[in-house]
Amino acid sequence: MKIEIGKDFPRYFTPLYQEEFELFSHFETAAGIPTVLFAITTWKENGKPNVCFHAWSCFHGDKTAFFAVMGNLYQHTHTYANIQQERCFCINFLPMSYYDDLINTINQNDYEVDEFAIGSFTLSDAKTIHAPVIQEAFINMECTLKEIQDLSGAGITAMIIGQVQHISVEKEYAQGYEQRYGKEGFMMLIPGPQNLATGEPNQSAIATINIEKYD
Repeated sequence: MKIEIGKDFPRYFTPLYQEEFELFSHFETAAGIPTVLFAITTWKENGKPNVCFHAWSCFHGDKTAFFAVMGNLYQHTHTYANIQQERCFCINFLPMSYYDDLINTINQNDYEVDEFAIGSFTLSDAKTIHAPVIQEAFINMECTLKEIQDLSGAGITAMIIGQVQHISVEKEYAQGYEQRYGKEGFMMLIPGPQNLATGEPNQSAIATINIEKYD
């Protein structure tokens, strides 16, 4: 038997925190789909570097181009304004050991703040675009802005599509599976899966990848 969840908010769903279902669709906690976590870095208009800890994205393309498709970026954020202004951004993949540093950049993100200093990150310049790069990241992905879409039309979030122009990979992570996939590799966000029988919430979780089979 399957539990059916429709587009109308299930009144028996209990939020984990007060504004949860003001920020997110109830489908997110109903599905609980994991996505990779990373830091988006941009320049603020005042010249300070900005860091945005983000998930809700995918990466794909064809032989002509490769794209970063970032969903659920809030339109009121510095990052959204910076990307519109600069027409570019960098994506930085860091291991789990940097999680707390990235959370610090969420808690201290005023316009005047140097968010690289808040996260204790080393700042480098991108090779092909005008964006700051986190030196500690094991992969840096430089993107130019391809498209912005407000999928819901509500003026709350936007989908940002970036075209990848350049990728830098730390040497230890460039030789197969061992470093990229495991505790020193990609971080994954698992949205707290709602108990669909009782409506009770669960905390979101941070995971790493454990390879089970080679295809």
